[in-house]
Amino acid sequence: MRAARPLSSRFVAARLFSVTASNPIRKYTKDHEWIDLSADNKTGVIGISEYAAEALGDVVYVELPEEGKEVAAGDAIGAVESVKSAADINAPISCKITHINLELEEKPGTINKVPEDDSNGGGWIAKVAVDEEGVKDLEGLMDVEEYKAFTADEGSH
Repeated sequence: MRAARPLSSRFVAARLFSVTASNPIRKYTKDHEWIDLSADNKTGVIGISEYAAEALGDVVYVELPEEGKEVAAGDAIGAVESVKSAADINAPISCKITHINLELEEKPGTINKVPEDDSNGGGWIAKVAVDEEGVKDLEGLMDVEEYKAFTADEGSH
């Protein structure tokens, strides 16, 4: 009976690890960008929030970032234009742009439909490589609950 006990606790630990490893960490900026950081803190996906997409209205053009470009947190990496206005897209953290969502050039309205989707067919803007500085930058960003409170407060002004 003793041998079974460590085996089951090892199984639970391995199972918990595999669940956590597949869940990216999502953080938001006060400028309404989001980043999903992979569990190993090496890669991420950037986009604009649903709140921003709704505020912009129908997106008609997306200026995508340049692949291979290294950027610091807060640097403009692209822009979104809608029938109402235009807004810069800023890097939420220091990172290097590795892939861009070329589908947005053909279908900019994807941002309105699924702005916070980081999968194929989603409204994500760029995939990035992240270093230690980028991981540190995350500390200054908001989690989902903090961002909801921030946008609720912003909407009431």
